[in-house]
Amino acid sequence: MEWRDEGLVIGARRHGESAVILEAMTREHGRHFGLVRNGRSRALAPTLQPGNTVSLAWRARLDEHLGAYQVEPIRSRAADVLADARALDGLNWLCALMRLIAEREPHADFYEAATVIADCLSAPAVARAPMVRFEMALLGALGFGLDLSRCAMTGARSGLAWVSPRTGRAVTAEAGAPWAERLLPLPAFLLDPGAAVCEADVAAGFRLTGHFLERDVLLPRGLSLIDARARFAGG
Repeated sequence: MEWRDEGLVIGARRHGESAVILEAMTREHGRHFGLVRNGRSRALAPTLQPGNTVSLAWRARLDEHLGAYQVEPIRSRAADVLADARALDGLNWLCALMRLIAEREPHADFYEAATVIADCLSAPAVARAPMVRFEMALLGALGFGLDLSRCAMTGARSGLAWVSPRTGRAVTAEAGAPWAERLLPLPAFLLDPGAAVCEADVAAGFRLTGHFLERDVLLPRGLSLIDARARFAGG
């Protein structure tokens, strides 16, 4: 078995004296592991840092085997991310999100989106709104998508301003006014990709996606929102 692809490195752990088991989010083959021989060497170790984009050649006798990677660098971002604590928090959270995707399940759209975010992490403020959108898309892919198409109470498609924390359905500003303290604000940039984005909207977006990620995705797996997300989302 053999294939070639490009991937975003999301993790690497030691294996034996000199090898590394590399975890990457690939364009065509999803989240995939492979053994990198001599991965801890001076020549290879800098390439295998999370956040870097690499070219991967994977080989195994059978498809279900771990297999071995041959790795070549495409784009190095690790040095820029390591120089900024908030950028590093963003990268750690991005990698954690990608680990929620089933192994070897192709998601070219998530690969592309994750790469865009990784490119922005050197300016963390720019990456925060795309991260919220990534979380929203991930909820949908995992079967917990929010229904933001119309008001759950009136059926209206415009004027949506809130989301029910119980049902994940949108509510208009007028219909939700009596229960505003119980509802989650719905920032406009999650409805309209061309909408202007302010810090308050981004904070509201993180609060919205965080509620459903924690309740529906993380807690059932015995996980929780990591501190790195809170620091990255803090602005």
